[in-house]
Amino acid sequence: MDQAIVAPAAATRSIATRPVARPQAALSPVGLPPVAAPPMSSSSRSVAAGTIPPQPPQRQQTARRFGTGVLVAGLAALGAAGIYRLIEKPPRTVPEHQKPPQYRAAARRLNIAAAVLSSSVLADSGLEHFRGAFHNPAMYLAPTVAAVTLVNSLHMAVAPEQCRLGRSLLAAIASATGLTGFGFHTYNLVKREGGIDLSNLFYGAPLGAPWAITLAGLAGLTASRLVAGDGQERPGRLCGRPAGPLLAWGTAVGLIGTAAEAALLHFRGAFHDPFMFVPVSLPPMAAIALAGAAIKPELIGWAKPLVQATAAMGVAGAGFHAYGVSRNMGGFYNWSQNLLNGPPLPAPPSFTGVALAGLAAIKLMETSKSMAAPELMAAS
Repeated sequence: MDQAIVAPAAATRSIATRPVARPQAALSPVGLPPVAAPPMSSSSRSVAAGTIPPQPPQRQQTARRFGTGVLVAGLAALGAAGIYRLIEKPPRTVPEHQKPPQYRAAARRLNIAAAVLSSSVLADSGLEHFRGAFHNPAMYLAPTVAAVTLVNSLHMAVAPEQCRLGRSLLAAIASATGLTGFGFHTYNLVKREGGIDLSNLFYGAPLGAPWAITLAGLAGLTASRLVAGDGQERPGRLCGRPAGPLLAWGTAVGLIGTAAEAALLHFRGAFHDPFMFVPVSLPPMAAIALAGAAIKPELIGWAKPLVQATAAMGVAGAGFHAYGVSRNMGGFYNWSQNLLNGPPLPAPPSFTGVALAGLAAIKLMETSKSMAAPELMAAS
């Protein structure tokens, strides 16, 4: 017992003078050789326990470099088209006493459709890309092009007869932006774990979203083509075919695609509200009716009310989504979080924009039918 007792002073001196040994091996199971511990670096000794040591800077990824190039090229093309649009000489205006061709009304509806679609893209891409922290520089291009397309479409709607090359170039850039965005969104899904599966389709970049700005650009280009000839008194032609049926087929495809995007996201929400079935049922019926009217003009009477109901549904859908945002914790008082995580407010008006293009197609087909009737009577 006496040998085991050590004086406090001696114990203190022995601890103070004893060198602190760094751990050289970690504990290992019995019978196995000890595992050597990794050497301690100067940076790790200066970091507090439980924190991550500073990591070396990573190289810029190829996707970001490519996105930077796309952003620069897109802004350059947009700026060049915008400058050309400003310095372009105004076209010859139609005299007031001359009645404008009937298809000017269809061109105006197409421009309004492009304005609605571009405003939806401006708000939707701005919110969603902000939620994604704009981690790819190309994400700045979509809201920028959508804003320019909105201004261009509104001007074309006010004066559709003044559509010239500059405005058509801006519409073409909008269409190309949507196609490029579809490529980026596809890459976002492919690089995820599991690739293109149902989970990634639910929570990854939406494949159908970039097509909205493409449809807006195509609507603007179609409107420009319709008013290309000021002296014509009949509906214009697209790709050598009558514009009405061709536009009806394009609108039908757009309605089917928009309904498919809504079906995917409403399925993710388990269709908890019965009204969530309306965007996946009414637009396909309107698309089928439009396609039928393109084949048989006698079906226009069936297609028109369905397309009008689809346009009204887009406005009502924004109200339902606003109600969904208000049901989240904090409602609109917590708008900075609920607008990002709740139902997207700008999404339903896309149906309205596409439906307005369908109404323009119906207007063209009605004009063709009314102008063909006197010719048939004269021939008989």
